[in-house]
Amino acid sequence: MSSVPEHILSARLLVVDDNITNVMLLTKLLQAEGYTDVEGITDPREFKAKWEARPYDLVLLDIRMPHIDGYGVMEQLKAMVEVGDYPPVMVLTAQTDNETKLKALEYGAQDFLHKPFDRVEALTRIRNLVEVRLLHKQVRNQNEILEERVRERTRELEETRLEVVRRLGTAAEYKDNETGMHVVRMSKVAKVLAQAVGMSDEDANLLLAAAPMHDIGKIGIPDVVLLKPGRLTPEERVIMETHAQIGAEILGDHEWPLMQMARTVAITHHEKWNGKGYPKGLEGEEIPLVGRIVAVADVFDALTSTRPYKEGWPVEKAVNLIREEAGQHFDPGVVEKFLEHLDEIVRITHEHRESFEAEKKG
Repeated sequence: MSSVPEHILSARLLVVDDNITNVMLLTKLLQAEGYTDVEGITDPREFKAKWEARPYDLVLLDIRMPHIDGYGVMEQLKAMVEVGDYPPVMVLTAQTDNETKLKALEYGAQDFLHKPFDRVEALTRIRNLVEVRLLHKQVRNQNEILEERVRERTRELEETRLEVVRRLGTAAEYKDNETGMHVVRMSKVAKVLAQAVGMSDEDANLLLAAAPMHDIGKIGIPDVVLLKPGRLTPEERVIMETHAQIGAEILGDHEWPLMQMARTVAITHHEKWNGKGYPKGLEGEEIPLVGRIVAVADVFDALTSTRPYKEGWPVEKAVNLIREEAGQHFDPGVVEKFLEHLDEIVRITHEHRESFEAEKKG
């Protein structure tokens, strides 16, 4: 009975040698020792397909072969495995010169078995290489498990942070909108526009999460001003306009990209392309792109939304205003994309309308 542990004897081994006698001799030797998964090929051109179909734990490889020599096989192997996961290769060779050994080592060989080989030496060297390979796989598997746990924990933390951000944005919206659906609609529209103007999916999704905090500064506006049903006085207008700066201060100077973008949106979404917006009077492309995008999404939704104190505009009327304000209030490029994607934007508006609107129409 073999003294070799079962997990080693179950390793996958492949013998590659153009001499059928050598293949049969080594295969039978390994099987007699108790190895249960040993294959052999005499045509090195079959190696690539064999490996791709079923990777091995050890390759016993001849150097001098027709069509593809052992060095070529090792090059193929290196191209098929992940970085840091090069499996052991034992070179079978009748040559003992240093030049052959050095070249084989350079191409990726880990050990040598000289022909004709001694049975005990061959089995010992093979066992040692297989054991090292299996330990390496075990460590890699453990690392992958740990990395996946870290990724999962990171996802959970990220989702928790995003949920806090969403609720923070909704809390601000509830100050003057009894359902909070405005932030849902305008953030989804903002994502559509972000993708349309060429932002990456990652940044567009970041804007989707950041846009709901555009009016977070309203938390700091007195209700007598914020909830006033009629037109604001000039003095009240000044107070109302401070919500952009208040929002930036609430969000602060945070290293988290989402909070950085939210801060930018909060302080710039009331800037105008012609420089007549607030709080800084930025003009044209001085206004960050996310601020220009949210400006269009926010105004369109505000115009088409029904509130207890006003009726929503028809879509056509709101679209006409957006079109007319291109180059004045809004970035013309963003407006162009808004018009191109109007069907999708209107669909979002209808899908996420306030419940009190639906009740009113029902």
